[in-house]
Amino acid sequence: MKPNLVALATIAEQEFADIVESTSIYRNKLRVVLIDGSFVDFWWSSEIEGRFACHWERIHLDGKYFRHNNMPHTKWQSVKTFPKHFHDGETGEVTESFLADDPEQALREFLGYVREKLNG
Repeated sequence: MKPNLVALATIAEQEFADIVESTSIYRNKLRVVLIDGSFVDFWWSSEIEGRFACHWERIHLDGKYFRHNNMPHTKWQSVKTFPKHFHDGETGEVTESFLADDPEQALREFLGYVREKLNG
């Protein structure tokens, strides 16, 4: 299922206006720029059906990044939600993914997580 990036951008801008500075679409990726200067990329593969990544880039602010993806890396086979997994701040910190498969729900869940972290 190819997500509707325009609809996702609208959700980000309207439902998360307190943390979202702007959105832009680049082919198969939605970029959401946040009020602290960090950004979240929501990406879906145009070549492999169902392959996705949601990536919150904070390297330039605090050295961290947070990413959900479903790349089937064999080193994460022990993760209960494999191939879905969550990089919690850095590459080696991997836990279960809490994102739904539905793109709109996943966007809401991830931006909700971001909001909690920013307000925490």
